[in-house]
Amino acid sequence: MTGGPGTIWGVGLGPGDPDLMSVRADRLVRSGTHIAYFRKKGRPGRARKIVEELLRPDATEIAMEYPVTTEIAFDDPAYSACLSDFYADVSAQLRDLALAGHDIVVLCEGDPFFYGSFMHLYTRLKDAVPVNVVPAITGMSAAWTATGIPITWGDDVLTILLGTMPSEELERRMRDADAIVVMKVGRNLPKVRAAMQAAGKLDRAWLVECASMAEERAIPLAEAGDVTPPYFSIVIAHGQGRRP
Repeated sequence: MTGGPGTIWGVGLGPGDPDLMSVRADRLVRSGTHIAYFRKKGRPGRARKIVEELLRPDATEIAMEYPVTTEIAFDDPAYSACLSDFYADVSAQLRDLALAGHDIVVLCEGDPFFYGSFMHLYTRLKDAVPVNVVPAITGMSAAWTATGIPITWGDDVLTILLGTMPSEELERRMRDADAIVVMKVGRNLPKVRAAMQAAGKLDRAWLVECASMAEERAIPLAEAGDVTPPYFSIVIAHGQGRRP
């Protein structure tokens, strides 16, 4: 505790391998007395598992359990309303701890400012208490590294898409892209593969599961089948730009 408000740290843990955490992230996690992390109810939480061997024995853990994940369609107004209330509640909990003088480390998978839940806390907390962010290697960086092929060459433009997008929009953007990363694949894999084929890029597309983790697997997308891949799955299509 300090004389004034504590600081809330959004700490990026990287793609999943603890060895890929930054020195600053490692230091903050090891010294943290209050450790907060997101998880699905009934699950230990991937972020918590990444730091399993790093936490001090007397650390106070704050598990922030999502009220909904896939039970409600993401475009249903009820989904946004439910999550908005959740983020407001956990933000208030962390704010009160910080105002009481406690520093809090919020564990963030990947990079906190790249499709991360911490962003929703940050916007609610940044004007109330000190908030600092520790950037990290993103999952997509680990994914294209797992393929053993550089993602961009020369003047290639990298386009990041979401598997939740409509098929026509996916195809259009893929057709216009040089290098492609598709996030949020999951049950959208057949749609993503069909769009990649229609865009003429299936022959250079890969599915990468659990990049940098023990379960890592990288296979050509054309050979992936229709089984729903793990949550941490990304589709990659490498650029073909100029090279010396």
